[in-house]
Amino acid sequence: MSRLSGITPSGHVHIGNYLGALQRWVAEGGEDDLYFVSDLHAMTTTHNPAKLRALAGEQLAVLIAAGIPAERIFVQSDLARELGALTWVLECTASFGEAARMIQFKEKSKGQAGVRLSLLTYPVLMAADILLQGADEVPVGDDQRQHVELARALARRFNGTYGEVFTVPRAVLPPTGARIRDLADPARKMSKSTRDSAGVVFVLDEPELIRRKVRRAVTDGQSTLEYRPEDRPGLANLLEILAACTGARPEEVARRHTSYGELKDAVADAVIELLRPVREGANALLADPAELDRVRKAGAARAAERGEHRLQSALRLIGAG
Repeated sequence: MSRLSGITPSGHVHIGNYLGALQRWVAEGGEDDLYFVSDLHAMTTTHNPAKLRALAGEQLAVLIAAGIPAERIFVQSDLARELGALTWVLECTASFGEAARMIQFKEKSKGQAGVRLSLLTYPVLMAADILLQGADEVPVGDDQRQHVELARALARRFNGTYGEVFTVPRAVLPPTGARIRDLADPARKMSKSTRDSAGVVFVLDEPELIRRKVRRAVTDGQSTLEYRPEDRPGLANLLEILAACTGARPEEVARRHTSYGELKDAVADAVIELLRPVREGANALLADPAELDRVRKAGAARAAERGEHRLQSALRLIGAG
């Protein structure tokens, strides 16, 4: 049984990514599971190439520093030739209607002029990511489930038309974790790509910056500390962050503190200590480009080797080799 999970370098990794995904990957990952930085997916909209390249390297360093074994991590673009070939095979297997029905394409292209073709076709690239590595399961949220269903359909169609090559993957919903909100605007999720980073705690933020962001977190003017997410989202967000960092329940955390100042100091302390080894490890890797490049090349070679026989079999069966 193998799983494939990816993270897109649309911005810096934040505490929500770490608590919601990276920690789980470290705790639950099996020997056959793979994790990748999906930098090709970040090219479907306008982007800065140099910044994207830097963010991909940064995310690779963070994943390794978080405790994910380096041999299970790769950067998507390092397999660009393999993925490009398999994506073409799958595009020759898919229909236009299947791609155009993708909900994310409809939402992201709505009202926009000059939409990139890649925004339409990237679910086929996602299918290539999955099928190349022979993943049995793909942990995704509801917004990506439709894309995994496309991968399932293409695997079945290719296998039935040309010959058995691909594992038919299935989408699995990861365990529900804390839904970390923006500290400056609790009405929205914390996001890598937000333009205003005042309410986003990034994994590589220095301790004093984390403390300032937490101290400025939006709460409310009430005198008691109670966990009521619907009525008091700002306070609930702080309680959920502290609970996730300490392994307690938000209701328990609320009872341990008597003032907002005390709570914010406790949240800042917990986040700083939780992220300290990750920040230090990632910065050490980023300060040693030769070592990071060595690890990156080794991960790419292992991922390419793992998928090579599927790619060659698919090309041969479809008539291209």
